[in-house]
Amino acid sequence: MCIAAFIWQAHPLYPLLLLQNRDEYHNRPTKALAWWDVDGCEILGGRDEVAGGTWLACSRQGRVAFLTNVLELHPRPDAKTRGDLPLLFLESTKSPMEFAEQLATDAHQYNGFNLIVADIPSKSMVYISNRPKGEPINIQQVSPGLHVLSNAKLDSPWHKAQRLGKGFKQMLNRYGKNEVNVKEMVEKLMKDKVKADKSKLPGICALDMEFNLSSIFVEMDTPLGLYGTRSTAAMTVGAGGEVSFYDKYLEKGVWFERTVNYHIQKLK
Repeated sequence: MCIAAFIWQAHPLYPLLLLQNRDEYHNRPTKALAWWDVDGCEILGGRDEVAGGTWLACSRQGRVAFLTNVLELHPRPDAKTRGDLPLLFLESTKSPMEFAEQLATDAHQYNGFNLIVADIPSKSMVYISNRPKGEPINIQQVSPGLHVLSNAKLDSPWHKAQRLGKGFKQMLNRYGKNEVNVKEMVEKLMKDKVKADKSKLPGICALDMEFNLSSIFVEMDTPLGLYGTRSTAAMTVGAGGEVSFYDKYLEKGVWFERTVNYHIQKLK
């Protein structure tokens, strides 16, 4: 289902600092963090090998996109794959708002999604969601500050979102104006298995399922196999355009880690 916490245009060193957990079936084929080519556009991220999309990726031009699913009772089996949405933005040359407005016409073809698209050089970030059903697509500029995105709308006060937001803020305060240690943040924040009180669950799906999904780090047995947090990403973008993308990921029951660094290419 995924959860992300990020600070946007409100940190002395980082225009963007992002942490994200990806939740998925453990047996779903996935490619780890790497550069890959999409129609001539170089994209850095992990890749779902079943549908071909991604949950978090960035480009050499300083565009970033990440995605979470909206928790809902009856997703459509024939819907378009949501993992294509970040790729569509990264390939595009449209501004985040222009892209969002264009996507509005096709958004109903996807199951519930939350998508954040950002262009670092122009300091523009936009949140897009096609839920609640039957309502116009939700498009909003993301304000500078700390935000959490889980499986309802941006900054919804779900247990896991509030818990992650609080911990994220506390760690940033501890680092102050100094560089952050993203590996420490991942270990202390993104492995949290504390679940919500059952009375605080949203009541959308089966209670047991919601309870198992209510922690920041998810682990659950299902009839289709193990499901839960398979990777944690930490991305920092420095004021000088330096990008660091750290990924800790599970592969055949073993955790690996990888970091890729690059500089945003200036437009000629």
